[in-house]
Amino acid sequence: MRCGALLLIGRAASVQFVRPFHFRVIRVLDWTTYDGWTWLDGYQLDARGDAVARRSIFVRRGGLLPGSVPARRRKEGR
Repeated sequence: MRCGALLLIGRAASVQFVRPFHFRVIRVLDWTTYDGWTWLDGYQLDARGDAVARRSIFVRRGGLLPGSVPARRRKEGR
């Protein structure tokens, strides 16, 4: 997992995430945690791929899934 990675965060990552969301990683924090878990710093994204909140989240590495957001449409007249 690297900076810029796009992930889908859901219940597999932690039971606290009832509703899945997309997350863009800024950095992986090197804090001491339980084996198989990590802290991530990044942005929660909306359905268009825009950042809506900066968050630090505690997740199970084995529960992280690759994410995707729709490609942005070019505005007409440009």
